[in-house]
Amino acid sequence: MKSKSVSKFFFRKVGIIIWCLLLGIIFSLIGLHLLGLINGWQFPLKGVIAFLGGGGLACFLISWIIGKPTKKLLICFGLSLIIAVNLITFIASYSLTHYKSFGKFGLGIPRPVNYKNPTDVGLEFVTQKIPINSNKWLEIWLIPATNSQGIVILFPGHKVAKGRQLLPPAKIFHSLNYDTVLVDYQGVGGSSGNQTTIGAKEAKDVASAMTYIQKINPNQPIILYGISMGSAAILRAIALEKIEPDAIIIEMPFVNFLDAVKVRIKNANIPPLPLAELLVFWGSIQHGFNGFAYNPVDYAKQVNSPTLLMQGEQDKWVTVKEIKELFNNLKGDKKLVIFPNTGHELLVSVRREKWYQNVEQFLRNIKKN
Repeated sequence: MKSKSVSKFFFRKVGIIIWCLLLGIIFSLIGLHLLGLINGWQFPLKGVIAFLGGGGLACFLISWIIGKPTKKLLICFGLSLIIAVNLITFIASYSLTHYKSFGKFGLGIPRPVNYKNPTDVGLEFVTQKIPINSNKWLEIWLIPATNSQGIVILFPGHKVAKGRQLLPPAKIFHSLNYDTVLVDYQGVGGSSGNQTTIGAKEAKDVASAMTYIQKINPNQPIILYGISMGSAAILRAIALEKIEPDAIIIEMPFVNFLDAVKVRIKNANIPPLPLAELLVFWGSIQHGFNGFAYNPVDYAKQVNSPTLLMQGEQDKWVTVKEIKELFNNLKGDKKLVIFPNTGHELLVSVRREKWYQNVEQFLRNIKKN
């Protein structure tokens, strides 16, 4: 009996300490923000509240159930299990959407870096930074072309820096006499930050890059090019940020964020229900967007720009049927190209001739119009 009282006292104290820590963090942030020492709005406060608040609540529940009858124990065991699953998925969601520098301890995935630059493929370039605010920026590479026909802004996929994925298509666009702009999202490569939202907030990076390029080249047509997550970010930017590119070239976009998460969990031989829903929920809380409404297939309905959509027939993440649904929702002139015997991979590298022919023809057609 005495040991139960000690245990109840212990868990109650731990719960109080956790909640006091949470209050201390909140008041410290408010004070430091008011003093101008930090920007409190950049701190992931909602996620911290959910994590510490839930942890404190779990301690109070454990304290309460100690010494209770069997029926209440079973009920509380179920509640504890629910809390535990949520804590695990909260941590997993945080780890999957935050980058950490190579060799550093902590939660997160390795930060993508640029091991190559345009000079490695024989192209001259200039590095610039697009300011987002006083301490946030996007790093871009500008590659000028002779007798430029327009500007192509290129956006990579998930967990990829511009130097790893965008150099092969940039070289071809350059050969077709288009200036190219290669972009690192926030959190990646030479840009600021350490987070990824799988294209949700990267859509704002797409809009920022296009706005910046329009200001310095007001009379040039602008084409947006995206790979995988980059394609989803472009579609979201058009729908929600209201940008109006002259044309877009997109490859292998996912059509529904929740379904994309489910497919990846299932591919790891893990039942996706309810893990996918919990990951999307906690990711939404941590990053301040509604992941359940993040659906490029719906954003396509607001795309009036000429669109070239390319897809691998054997893509394990997105089916051709799903891609055709997204394609049918596009409102402007459009063309769908399916690459046979090709998966979710860099199409320009694995099927260069077919990729070149379709891109060259598409650019020639929009130039006529």
